[in-house]
Amino acid sequence: MMDLTHEIEQHYEDMVNMRRHMHMHPEVSFKEENTKQYIYDQIKDLGFEVRRDVGGNGITARLQVDDSFKTIGLRADFDALPIQDEKDVPYKSTVAGVMHACGHDAHTAILITAARILAAHKNELPVNVVFIHQHAEELLPGGAKSMVEDGALDGVDYVFGTHLSSQFPVGTLAYTYDHAWASPDAFSIEVEGRGGHGAEPHEAVDPIVAAASLIQQLQSIVSRTIDPLKSAVVTVATFNGGSSFNVIPSTTVVSGTVRTFEKEVRESVQKRMEGIANGIESSFGVNCTLDYTEGYPALVNDNEQLNHVLDVLEDADYVEKREENAPSMGGEDFSYFLQDTPGAYFYTGARNSSIGADYPHHHPMFDIDEQGMKAGVESLVKIVLGFRN
Repeated sequence: MMDLTHEIEQHYEDMVNMRRHMHMHPEVSFKEENTKQYIYDQIKDLGFEVRRDVGGNGITARLQVDDSFKTIGLRADFDALPIQDEKDVPYKSTVAGVMHACGHDAHTAILITAARILAAHKNELPVNVVFIHQHAEELLPGGAKSMVEDGALDGVDYVFGTHLSSQFPVGTLAYTYDHAWASPDAFSIEVEGRGGHGAEPHEAVDPIVAAASLIQQLQSIVSRTIDPLKSAVVTVATFNGGSSFNVIPSTTVVSGTVRTFEKEVRESVQKRMEGIANGIESSFGVNCTLDYTEGYPALVNDNEQLNHVLDVLEDADYVEKREENAPSMGGEDFSYFLQDTPGAYFYTGARNSSIGADYPHHHPMFDIDEQGMKAGVESLVKIVLGFRN
């Protein structure tokens, strides 16, 4: 019978080494050529049915126990971010301007470690397992969508994943029922007028003034269009136009993000943006071109499967606290895996202020307490061992 705590301790040093290797050699989304080879090298001799280049740079590895069993998918992402690593640690990124600032290196080390443990105890498993190593979570359109389209979930009945978080202390499992992450949409609006001299505004059609009015009206969408009991965010993050103090430019571009949980709310926001742009055209004599890009779908947990996670971790050794968490307006393309396959996604705590592992994700000083990876492995393995056909 498996002694999971012993297994995790036995694999811990190797898990840390894998995480640090990836931290030192990060690759950004859709360019993870060396990373995918490294992952393959770690799992190729474990007796799995491995598929490479799934939906791009993705990898799936199937542990087939019994054809009559259900199959569980476990997913980790492995891309890095275009951020300069500013930490002073031995495993600092060796790639200028690129670092693992979101924990994907640890996600991958956790999943590989879980795979090694489960492969060694294949005859004890009540389910088949597919290990899903996903590329390009950080950049639209993401890697999950193309992996699903390329069959990553073929034959998978349930799918699970975890995200290490510097928001929660080591030993914490944070979870959210129903809607957990929002749809992270992007938009830009080009306002085209007619340029001219700053001293003669009557001879021009000023896109700066029109864009300023546009921005103010966009801020009325949430407060005056969306049901107060629903959630939405409209943020204008850039305003670009003009190059000289005395020249009225011909065009100005504003861009930003829209975050929603529900499809109807997303559609209402987009429709209202179109209406506001049309109104600005009429009011100021400009032309407005809206480019609206839908991001990942909202991530909606299957509550029954989330309860399965909580049940199997009730007496865990490394998960000391289970904490219900509010939904996040952040985006996560694990949502594609959950669109047609029931499952759950949850946080695993990796915060430890005493060692500087308390910076927010996507920060140049981001780091984790690697002890938190033990709870990640324990969670994934127990999800598998605790399943009942």
